[in-house]
Amino acid sequence: MRKSIRRIALLAAATSLLAVSCATGEEDGAALTGPLPTEVPAGVSLAIAANTAKVALTASGELNKLSFTVSSWPAVQAGPDVIQAFRGGSVDLATNAGIPPIHAHATGLEAKIVGVKVRTTPLYKLATAPGSNVNRLTDLRGKKIGFSPGQAQGLVVLRTLKAAGIRTDEVQLVELSSTKFLTALQAKEIDVAPLGEPSLTKYLDKYRVDGATAVETPAVDALSVLWAPTSVLRDDSKAAAVAEFVKFWARGEVWAWEHPEEWIDAYYVKDQSVSAEDGKRILTTVEKPYFPQNWDEAIAWEQETVDLVTKAGFFGDSFPAGELFDRRFENIAHDAVSASYRSKGQQ
Repeated sequence: MRKSIRRIALLAAATSLLAVSCATGEEDGAALTGPLPTEVPAGVSLAIAANTAKVALTASGELNKLSFTVSSWPAVQAGPDVIQAFRGGSVDLATNAGIPPIHAHATGLEAKIVGVKVRTTPLYKLATAPGSNVNRLTDLRGKKIGFSPGQAQGLVVLRTLKAAGIRTDEVQLVELSSTKFLTALQAKEIDVAPLGEPSLTKYLDKYRVDGATAVETPAVDALSVLWAPTSVLRDDSKAAAVAEFVKFWARGEVWAWEHPEEWIDAYYVKDQSVSAEDGKRILTTVEKPYFPQNWDEAIAWEQETVDLVTKAGFFGDSFPAGELFDRRFENIAHDAVSASYRSKGQQ
């Protein structure tokens, strides 16, 4: 009975997604070709879900230099929520990790990556619930782990288990949106969940006294991306605005790196409500931004991710990860920053 109900639910969801796709005019499989437009016409606007970019561009004074209007900055961050916003037409451009575009592809949403920032060090740690007795990766066997397959945190879990030599059937993957991780940890409904900053600091400040801790993981969430529905990129006016924003996004990341005191105050203290002291500590763990000229390595990493999640039983069959990238945008972020931000490891 449960299997029948699940099949009916999946059929209903697929029908709904197809209807939305047709209603929004998506042209499945149609290639994005030809040169990008170089001029942004008057009157163009984009709804952009990119909070850190908004904070950086506001604090740096660069926001007013955009030649188009940002009609709104929707507070949409989680990958599944961004996908829904793309479908509904309420978001034109967003920042996410590498996994949401894979999730979007599995649901039939046509969207492309237009900007790439590369990371080489882990961004997340495994936060533990009080009393979970998880102190090292080998302690994960048999534990309940918060797992969001369509978000970066889900990928971190899969890569962590692979690195530790633990099969997915040796743990309990509890599917939750990452926005539910804190509540689930606090209620001890799960033993472990991957948290990034500043959420990790907020959690430990409150629950460390009860025994909560954080375990390091070698899993690297390598890509931060800007991405957009192909329906947006097929509109020459909006595509030109997207190309311009890619430059501002990259420069905003550089500004935050080069102005740590201003960034701590604007983002960590005022936007994220953590102390300046915690902001300084968190910032020491942040990696210098790097924007590659060539996306081959990024595509290879994304392919590894596609293969990993599909082998684990998520998002259908494997497919060529290059389909997720619009390489017309490949050089834009790289060319918008100075030389020290164009190569890994440069200081």
